Amino acid sequence: MRRFPDWLKKSIPEATTLQTDAALQRFSLNTICYSAKCPNRSECFAGRTTTFLILGNVCTRHCTFCSVPQGHPTELDMTEPERVANASLDMGLSHVVVTSVNRDDLEDGGAEIFYLTILAIKKLIPQATVEVLTPDFEGKITSILRVAEAHPEIYNHNLETVPRLYKRVRPQALYEQSLNLIRTVKSHHPGILTKSGLMVGLGEKVDEVLHVLSELRAYSCDIVTIGQYLKPKEGRLPVAEFVRPEIFSLYEVKAREMGFKEVFSGPFVRSSYHAEETFLQAKKAS
Repeated sequence: MRRFPDWLKKSIPEATTLQTDAALQRFSLNTICYSAKCPNRSECFAGRTTTFLILGNVCTRHCTFCSVPQGHPTELDMTEPERVANASLDMGLSHVVVTSVNRDDLEDGGAEIFYLTILAIKKLIPQATVEVLTPDFEGKITSILRVAEAHPEIYNHNLETVPRLYKRVRPQALYEQSLNLIRTVKSHHPGILTKSGLMVGLGEKVDEVLHVLSELRAYSCDIVTIGQYLKPKEGRLPVAEFVRPEIFSLYEVKAREMGFKEVFSGPFVRSSYHAEETFLQAKKAS
């Protein structure tokens, strides 16, 4: 096993995570924090924030970087939107982040559940802002726009990596299809902030990352996150490189020069890490 460099060593906060865990158990909800083995989970849970994982906990895709269980899901619970809303209220969330597994087995890819979840949160907590991180919905415009019709404040879809590595990292996804999702949301709903994320350390080159950033901006992406890939479990892609902090700083500087409203770049950055603060910074720049 490769040893982590000093900049990837993180202390666990002393604050308790019991309240967040209790709320999730009480409402029988999944989180990407647990399913994806996020290194920031203890910090976020201690701060009573989380990212809800809807549409079950089994993914129909076979991405080689992810620890979410893969297979043939059977679960589709129409009470999930209300349970997410109630948990959000119970936890006192002011910015609610919702993501999902891929559900290619469903005609709409699960878009209707996203739509209903956003509406349920906004009805129960009118002052809350909502951020969604969706699959690509196999490029189905009707599904993409169904989610956007509920008017989340942020619509996120991660490109994850550079085009050259797509077949290895996201074998069932298409780079251009993911880019088009961002542009589709923005062209139909210009008031929604669009967001995407990249992992680095998979073998990409700096100029490839900069090219992806320029394309994201050209496709109307407002916010970008960039973080270090960490192998979540055996059988997943190995880390090709531990990217140095100064390279993350370079990506941030270059992305800001390109005109992104907000950039969050660093070794521990994940799509939903400090999501509310990122949203507020982007709103200021809008």
